[in-house]
Amino acid sequence: MKTIIILLGGVAMFLFGMGLMGDGLKKVAGNKLELILYRLSNTTLKGLLLGTGVTAVIQSSAATSVMVVGFVNSQMMSLKQALSVILGAIIGTSVTGWVLCLSEIGGSSGLVSLLSTEVLSALVAIIGIVMRMTTKKKTTVFVSDILLGFSVLMFGMKSMSGAVSGLRDNPAFLGLLTGFKNPFLGVLFGLGATAVLQSASATVGILQALSVTGVITFDIAFPIILGIGIGAALPVLMSAVGSTTDGKRAAFSYLIMGLLNTIPFAIIFYVLNGILKFGFMGDTMNMVSIAMVNSLYRIITVIFTAPFIKPIERLLARMIKEKAEDSQNLKDISRLETKFLQYPPLALEQSRLVLVAMAHLAKKAIYNAVDLVNNYSEKGHKEIEDLEAATDKYEDKLGTYLMKITSADLTPEQSAKLSKYLHAITDLERIGDHALNIAQCAQEIHEKKIEFTPEGKREMEILASALLEAVTTSIKAFTEENLNMALMIEPLEQTIDDLCDDIKLHHIKRLQKGQCTLEHGYVFNDLLTNYERVSDHCSNIAVAFVETSENTLEIHEYEAKLRYEPDAEFREYFEEYKKKYHI
Repeated sequence: MKTIIILLGGVAMFLFGMGLMGDGLKKVAGNKLELILYRLSNTTLKGLLLGTGVTAVIQSSAATSVMVVGFVNSQMMSLKQALSVILGAIIGTSVTGWVLCLSEIGGSSGLVSLLSTEVLSALVAIIGIVMRMTTKKKTTVFVSDILLGFSVLMFGMKSMSGAVSGLRDNPAFLGLLTGFKNPFLGVLFGLGATAVLQSASATVGILQALSVTGVITFDIAFPIILGIGIGAALPVLMSAVGSTTDGKRAAFSYLIMGLLNTIPFAIIFYVLNGILKFGFMGDTMNMVSIAMVNSLYRIITVIFTAPFIKPIERLLARMIKEKAEDSQNLKDISRLETKFLQYPPLALEQSRLVLVAMAHLAKKAIYNAVDLVNNYSEKGHKEIEDLEAATDKYEDKLGTYLMKITSADLTPEQSAKLSKYLHAITDLERIGDHALNIAQCAQEIHEKKIEFTPEGKREMEILASALLEAVTTSIKAFTEENLNMALMIEPLEQTIDDLCDDIKLHHIKRLQKGQCTLEHGYVFNDLLTNYERVSDHCSNIAVAFVETSENTLEIHEYEAKLRYEPDAEFREYFEEYKKKYHI
């Protein structure tokens, strides 16, 4: 019982130390590792090298792979890029085994004794705790976490080794280990242990600790190492929950590549062993030899797997079919990954891309709604309902995401962008609402067979043309960040307001002459109101863009100034639009 408690305590210290050290390394690196993966994984070779390097730094292939699944899920990285990085992560996770080999360093006298695990761990722990107690600087605290994590990890390793060292003569223990000479049982043990610990590095570390007993031979260690490669897929698979189709494919790729690495390699190896009778199968393993076999196995299998990335990508596409919703209106929402909130520039860029997608949906809704007035169909009405529902969803998700970004430490430029985006999402959502209102007006016109007078119809077509230009120009100005184009919106909006006033006046005259009925008037006024409201929201988008470009947000003051004290540029645009949309 005492041995089991000490062993489990050693495992706990080992896992805690590994986690503390890995978290410290990630914090020291900040978000640079994520940005490097995002920007520099455009070729298979780069992906392999980056996956290996990043995993070696953060001590976790699962963490690297989950990070990559997030990039794929948010459409920042292709599945092909992700596969190469994940292959690199499979190699990178073997680095921890070499770090653990330091626990074999030792000596009995002189300077060599200072390199023993106990002394080295103690020195690192002392340095780490002194750093933590004497500084408030974040980077120094993170470095102290790395040192303390390393120290705890090494103590845990030593504790595990000490607990099992006396088991070399225990018949039950020897019988258990001998059972793992059966490749199938060895693979299952490695798979199960890794799935429980959720760390390939931890399982290899425990195997290295067991090697101090002197009873771990190659034929016991090797199948366990094979199983470890499959079991490490479990935490990555968990990241598939709630992911897009490509995100799920990236998550499952770790398992697929683990199986493709293990099964063919195991079959070839054991068939050759059956024929050639390898002499090294009974060789006793130590920490260094286990680390070497683990690294060589991973490097060899990755080298043979890398040329088959495209077939693996096709296999994943067949296994996990594209969802209908992934190819429709809401696909871009998946860009809003929570993990990007730690890096405001990346989160803001993803928000911009989602906002651009939302803007194009709103524009499509208005174009379809205006067309529906003269060419009504139930299918067209349903499509506008779907587009309006999508803009509502975008407003909810994007608004929540942007509010989370506000808690970050933002530069003035980033704050200005954030303000612009927050203003725009409300106006874009309202444009979607008005598109649905226009579609309902079109439905009423169709069902009641309402016919406008030729003059009324001509005026509404002119107004619709002006409105569509306002929508197109404002959204293009916003998405392309074109300040000159944004300045054209306010005079166009004023032109639309004047058009609406003139059209209402003409309609009243037609009513007085008996050319129109009150039933015509209700739907006619509803259309005018919605057209005018849409142009107002286009103006809001453009004005917010202009104001944030000038680092202010006095929108109402700006609008009043243009309306009552128009400058030469405003007057020039206004006169052009009056001529263009004259009734």
